[in-house]
Amino acid sequence: MFTTRPEIIGTFGAVASTHWLASQVGMAVLERGGNAFDAAVAAGFTLQIVEPHLNGPGGDCPIILHSARTGRQEVICGQGPAPSGLTVGYLRDHLGLDLVPGTGLLATPVPGAFDAWMVMLRDHGSWTVRDVLAYAIGYARHGAPMVPRIRATIESVRPLFEAEWKTSAALWLRDGGPEPNGVYANPTLADTYERVVREAEAAGGDRVRQIEAARTAWYRGFVAEAIARFAATTEAMDTSGRRHRGVLNGGDLARWSATVEAPLTLDYRGHTVLKCGPWSQGPAMLQTLALMAGFDVDAMDPVGAEFIHHVVEAQKLAFADREAFYGDPDFVDVPMRTLLSKAYNDARRALIGPEASMDFRPGSPDGRAPRTDYAAAIRRAQELAAAAGSGEPTVSRLGAAGGDTCHVDVIDAAGNMVSATPSAGWLQSSPAIPELGFCLGSRCQMFWLDETLPNGLQPGKRPRTTLSPSMVLRDGKPWMSFGTPGGEQQDQWQPIMLLRMIHHGMNIQQAIDLPSFHSEHWISSFWPRGAKPGKVVIEGRYAPEVLQELNARGHLAEMGGEWSEGRLTGVRREADGTIRAGANPRGMQGYAVGR
Repeated sequence: MFTTRPEIIGTFGAVASTHWLASQVGMAVLERGGNAFDAAVAAGFTLQIVEPHLNGPGGDCPIILHSARTGRQEVICGQGPAPSGLTVGYLRDHLGLDLVPGTGLLATPVPGAFDAWMVMLRDHGSWTVRDVLAYAIGYARHGAPMVPRIRATIESVRPLFEAEWKTSAALWLRDGGPEPNGVYANPTLADTYERVVREAEAAGGDRVRQIEAARTAWYRGFVAEAIARFAATTEAMDTSGRRHRGVLNGGDLARWSATVEAPLTLDYRGHTVLKCGPWSQGPAMLQTLALMAGFDVDAMDPVGAEFIHHVVEAQKLAFADREAFYGDPDFVDVPMRTLLSKAYNDARRALIGPEASMDFRPGSPDGRAPRTDYAAAIRRAQELAAAAGSGEPTVSRLGAAGGDTCHVDVIDAAGNMVSATPSAGWLQSSPAIPELGFCLGSRCQMFWLDETLPNGLQPGKRPRTTLSPSMVLRDGKPWMSFGTPGGEQQDQWQPIMLLRMIHHGMNIQQAIDLPSFHSEHWISSFWPRGAKPGKVVIEGRYAPEVLQELNARGHLAEMGGEWSEGRLTGVRREADGTIRAGANPRGMQGYAVGR
């Protein structure tokens, strides 16, 4: 089977990420004696510099890891919660909003990425704060090459920056802004990270003490002070078409820290698939696999209409349950055991027939009645499309984005493994904080303004994120770390890749390179929370007959670009000790490296 590049094979280690520089930084760490956790942290901070339109220091980062030392897997939750002042009453009654804005300062949660990286470094790494930040500081100080998409993103929000977000204009339109493939620096961010390093080292003591001092500087020191001051004093235009100040304060930052928890698991054909909990959309991938377990996937053409149909119909059911029942389990009793049970999925699978369903069909686990409003989601999608077509202020102009992101996977010679999906705090999410050189995220847009819903807004609650790293055990032993950017598509593209590997014997690169697809049938997690019943987009490399058959089955299917679906990366360790890796060629920036 033709692939755009080989699945690389080695025995020492491998790193795959959504940007070649982050991959090479991770590999440089391994070459210098660091372990997989050190490498992932250094690569993660590098991604903030080289993919600023997809993630930033003020964003989020869920991590799944395997420790060869302990023999266990764990999740580090770098998804920060809603601030104490962000309440339904404040947004709905005081401000008159019916949705959390998709941009600006109201949608800002506590930024979780920094602490997630530091907790992993403290508990599993071997390097110091200075060691892991040195690469990102160098690129921020001296400049990193800017892929053309960064300039395109900046141009899409240039009117917003020039008219409203003046601090972002000062950072991203300086000297005309980044040139495609040109080198661009962020010296203010370099200053921020250098100060974090200085304060860490001023604490003295061992590596762990310095990491704790860095966490203090971020969440209770100078970084927290600058964030709280900016949020309280800045009125920022957002997708509501109005200007609002933020409510995130120093107490919110000081009270929070990244947590460590057990992953959710599902056994599938000799493989155990690990995902984050229902504060993420990750369990929807497990539900999709549980539904697909009852079909003869071996007999399906991996690029045929039957495969697409069954996967899409399974995902419609899984993502409907995501909408109806997922939320932060610290606040909500999520019936996860039932949602992943054989009996529940056997009953749900019976709903999948030869024709596409146009209905939104959450189940009733343990007799619970779902509460969703699909008609309103359809209306919001239609209204947005009409506004864009009539010349009204568009999503782009107000900074809203579909939530693309980054990903990094690492395996080292000892067998340590990391899958991490850093995101949010992208340059178009909110105005840049001038003293820090970065902006805050907008993940709280994923809450509903009804605190009685599983994903309803409450202070201190984690928004149900789309970020969704993956790990797989084979016959009980750590096998593969993988993931992708893509917002809603993350837990669509990942099971497609895994099914092709398990049922059709493909390697990572083959499964990534084959044409893929996605649906927009269910209610989106992103502002304005729309839905497009029956919509399926398949890559242009599919045979025309596949599109015809999908539409004959009742899907509203359309062809996308030839290389438009997926940004997957993955690394795996085989029983013979070889380490293998692959990365997405789409966009021409993701790379796997190793030896």
